Amino acid sequence: MIASMMMYARPELAEENARYWSLIRDALARRGIEAPVELSNDLPEFDVWQSPDLVFSQTCGMPYRNTLADQVGLIGTPDFGLEGCPPGHYVSAVIVRADDPREALTDFADARFVFNQDCSQSGYGSAWLLARKSGFWFSDRRGSGGHVLSARDVARGDADITVIDGHSWRLIQRYDAHASDLRVIGWTDPTPATPYITARTEQTDTMFDAVAEAIAELTQADRAALGITGVARIPKAEYLAVENPPAP
Repeated sequence: MIASMMMYARPELAEENARYWSLIRDALARRGIEAPVELSNDLPEFDVWQSPDLVFSQTCGMPYRNTLADQVGLIGTPDFGLEGCPPGHYVSAVIVRADDPREALTDFADARFVFNQDCSQSGYGSAWLLARKSGFWFSDRRGSGGHVLSARDVARGDADITVIDGHSWRLIQRYDAHASDLRVIGWTDPTPATPYITARTEQTDTMFDAVAEAIAELTQADRAALGITGVARIPKAEYLAVENPPAP
């Protein structure tokens, strides 16, 4: 058995995430589904997501639609209550340095764009969709390895612009000092957010109910810290309908 909750995991939220996983695990157990006590958050993402022993994990929309959709079951998608988003969807903030005088996205067409991963919907795919509306794509772009790292790179001048999902941006503003050196100049369009998945494709409905129960059992403080307001059912087809950026 293997399980992970690596997305949005931060040291500052270790206790809250541990309690959340404990509630999910207990809710699964009440439904006859065994899950590991410890999460495997340090393993490579695709090793977890593609494991035949996967009980529970969270992935991103782009790897789901491009690689995992026919390998795993879609349990449901956490709703982070982001303004202007349907349940289970998210938007990404377009972030630049606070002292950068440029205002419009097109002003950054020749700037250095930093992204977390090129398989990330929130950091790469949504940025491409937004830039395409303005008739360009960043030619100077590089990966940082994570949203927090992208924000830091922009803050210290190693890059000029980044795109970070709204929930990650809330956490960066809450916990990272370099957030004060940044500002938002726009937002992407909503897309389906980061879904919970399992290799136990025949048990997804039961697992959805377990997650919904666990969220309802979270304390108000833990729910606020984690930013989770509920869990939504988003059809597989809606994930698959999102366009892919060209190969890097």
